[in-house]
Amino acid sequence: MGVGVSIFTITLGLILKFAIRADAMRDPVDIHVIGVILIIVGGVSFALQLLLMVRMQQQRGGSENHRDRMYDGDNPPPV
Repeated sequence: MGVGVSIFTITLGLILKFAIRADAMRDPVDIHVIGVILIIVGGVSFALQLLLMVRMQQQRGGSENHRDRMYDGDNPPPV
């Protein structure tokens, strides 16, 4: 799941948890429990996406560090 899907899942879970009355539904399924599950899944997914993005940037070394390693102040970049 991407970050957008995680935010959508959290939003959907919040709607099910807080915006729908439990007595409005006559199903054997508890809507509030489904909302809490979606909030948890979306939150975990969002946290994992952020963790993976940080790890990817650390592996690449960041664009500024890479540029500094290639060209220092005494040797200008080739034209």
